[in-house]
Amino acid sequence: MENASARNLWGDFLDKHLEFASEDAPKVIHFCDNEKDANICADLVCKDVKRATSHSLLGLQLRHEELPRIGDFAVVTDWAGKAKCVIRTTSVRLIPFFSVREEHARLEGEGDKSLQHWKETHWDYYTRELSEFGRTPRESMIIVFEEFENLFQK
Repeated sequence: MENASARNLWGDFLDKHLEFASEDAPKVIHFCDNEKDANICADLVCKDVKRATSHSLLGLQLRHEELPRIGDFAVVTDWAGKAKCVIRTTSVRLIPFFSVREEHARLEGEGDKSLQHWKETHWDYYTRELSEFGRTPRESMIIVFEEFENLFQK
């Protein structure tokens, strides 16, 4: 793990949770593709308001990233790389964009937590994400809906 802040937080977490000492080093992540939203989302996770995130399956495939798995750990950072908390994936579901419901928006905890806000902001994000590969989002595209729990923060 190259990020010293994340490495230190992971070490503090392991000091309190020796049962996970044999786990591989977690991914270090920040949410979103811009500083303002990344910092807001990190704070929402720390406040246990944001308990889920949504990846486009196509985006993951085009970047050759693995699907999240139940039990995965991650250190969440702000945009600058300052570690905020340790999360663990509790659920992963594949659903078409058009099937996302209010429950999903509430679990993501962003904006006013409405489905309309979720659809607008995520459509914009997926448009930016996929445009790098010459692709565009579709209502039928598959969303990887990942739920997680905040296990530790300082």
